[in-house]
Amino acid sequence: MVYKVKIQSFEGPFDLLVYLIEQNKMSVWDIKVSEITSQYIEYIREAKEHDVEVAQEFMVMAAELIEIKSRMLLPQQPSDPADEEPEDPRARLVARIIEYKQFKEMASFLAEQEEITSHVHAKPAEDLSVYAGEEEELLKGDLSHFAAAFMAFLFRKKRLEEMHRTYERVERARMSMENRIMQMTEYFRTRKSMKFSEMIKEDDSPFNRVITFMSLLELVKQRSVSAVQKKRYGDITITRIENGGTND
Repeated sequence: MVYKVKIQSFEGPFDLLVYLIEQNKMSVWDIKVSEITSQYIEYIREAKEHDVEVAQEFMVMAAELIEIKSRMLLPQQPSDPADEEPEDPRARLVARIIEYKQFKEMASFLAEQEEITSHVHAKPAEDLSVYAGEEEELLKGDLSHFAAAFMAFLFRKKRLEEMHRTYERVERARMSMENRIMQMTEYFRTRKSMKFSEMIKEDDSPFNRVITFMSLLELVKQRSVSAVQKKRYGDITITRIENGGTND
């Protein structure tokens, strides 16, 4: 059967790889490397025939797939003499694919939450002291009246606190990703590179960390900056790309 790849835009080499795996209904734990490699290279060839620019990372992934395919064709030897079975050549690739899918799902969830909160509006706080009445007032009534009044007071107090918290959340959400991207772009007008930790130094809240990280991903996608993390959970070094690219 001849496999035909429909040319479309992919965010990166792993995006294409996951697409091919899902299209072929393969388990990520049992990738048929030979088949996927052929289809991956076919995509690159088709893209070039249609004058679609193929980014360097796609070529690097193609070379990695060819290497894994070659290793799977050779007799496998245990990496450690004590091991009964050799290491699967696909193991590292599988781990990277799983990590990529997790980050993509997280990014999609955060984007949905940002879209939801962008449509939430709260009524600003008002001074209700003019309706409070006199400070000194004689209270008349039995114990049940006092209890009912106290419960009503607690209910109103709870509602006001909830309104206040909602208003604060909406105020923070108003700093959209687009505004953060503009701020970050201004950073790099005067600086060539900086650390991710520097960007969130003044506001290290979870909300600001998420917005800043999502904005960084968008700038990397636009090829305005490059991001390098030398070790897992380490700080990210962000560098301005001279004459940064556009969204192709």
